[in-house]
Order: sequence, then C-alpha cells, then structure tokens
Amino acid sequence: MANSKQPVFIAFQANNDTLPIIDAISEDNPNAVVTEMPAMVKIDCPGRLVIKRESIEEKMGREFNLQELQINLISLSGEIDEDDDEFTLFWNE
Repeated sequence: MANSKQPVFIAFQANNDTLPIIDAISEDNPNAVVTEMPAMVKIDCPGRLVIKRESIEEKMGREFNLQELQINLISLSGEIDEDDDEFTLFWNE
C-alpha cells in the first residue's frame, strides 16, 4: 500500500448500531476527524484509515463480521484492502 497523505473517508448512518463502530475507528486511527451530522457521521483521515474487527467486537460485546459495515454505510473514498480482520481505505499514488 502506498504512503499517500491524500485524505480518505467513510460515512455511516447516524444510529445506535454505528456508535460502537465509530468509537472503535476513532480509537484505532488517532489522526481521524469525526464529523457528526443529523443523519450521518463522516470520518476523514489523512493517508489511510484502518477498521479493525477485533476493536469493533470489543466495543459491541459480540462477534462482528466486517461485511456488516455495509448495512449502515453511506459512502467512502479511497481504495479498499479488506480481509476478515481489517478493512483499510487508502490511496495508491
């Protein structure tokens, strides 16, 4: 994966289901900026954003399949690298 500093983002519906996901993403990505809007939460991050299954499971208190992100996903920006444990957004240069 490239080391581009171009920002990536992911946006979720603002609801009770997404709160632990957003908390986990924020903790795992200290450079991320969370913007809350009435119906949406957008997370911007310079270069790369990593979403970790294990972190979400800790917040939710249950097993979590990263494909569940799709349920409340509104939009995203960046290239995707995905496996069972991590969902990563980045830009190739």
